[in-house]
Amino acid sequence: MSEKQTHSRRGALLTAAGVTLGAGIAATAATTAPAAAAAAGGRKPRRLEAAVLLYEGFTPLDAVGPYEALCRVPGVRVTTVAVRAGLVRADTKWMEIAAAKSLHQVPRPDVMVIPGGGGPGMYAVLENAQVLDWVRRAHRHTLWTTSVCSGAAILGRAGLLRGVPATTHWALYDHLKAVGAIRTKGRYVESGKIITAAGISAGIDMGLHLAARLSDDRIGRAMELALEYDPEPPFGTGNAETADAERRALALKLIADATD
Repeated sequence: MSEKQTHSRRGALLTAAGVTLGAGIAATAATTAPAAAAAAGGRKPRRLEAAVLLYEGFTPLDAVGPYEALCRVPGVRVTTVAVRAGLVRADTKWMEIAAAKSLHQVPRPDVMVIPGGGGPGMYAVLENAQVLDWVRRAHRHTLWTTSVCSGAAILGRAGLLRGVPATTHWALYDHLKAVGAIRTKGRYVESGKIITAAGISAGIDMGLHLAARLSDDRIGRAMELALEYDPEPPFGTGNAETADAERRALALKLIADATD
């Protein structure tokens, strides 16, 4: 097959895939929109605003996992926020994600997502009065206040986890006790309007659960399919309770070395 034929065939396949995907999205939108309009008495409902906090040293998947689970939910608009709008460097220092808005531009999000992080940036955000004040004030108005991984430490530092069942990364369970939280097992833990997720990848689980809570189980199940979230981990070693001390130590070393 000639190079020209190869490019032509590839283009045809991509076009077909785009048409199929587009048709599926259009069909879903056609069935969802009238139902939403009817529920709102024919008026266009207000879109809920979800704010994903970014700060120097955040862990990318902590933020992007929930973002992906929520950004296509009907009636929900997801934005990234930071002390100042602009690029924010992640924990390994090799990735930056843009904060679309500053904290003062989003004072009352309907949903707050606090990712975890590592290295000096994580310690700094725990002492950042501007961030902590925003978290406290936003929490007064949120429908849902959520965290992923060590993001629970930020909620705890803001005084929001006292007496609250919560989870976090397995290496940080003692921090929950230090802020007065009640350590609870689970990929995510819902307590009132606070949802905390375990380590890093658990943010996807929490995000999908939240997608259903913001809409319904039908949308939550569809989003799980849209993300093709059907984990088959290659090693089956992701549970800290079944890991030996050597593997746990190596896991923590790999995290620490990447954030130095």
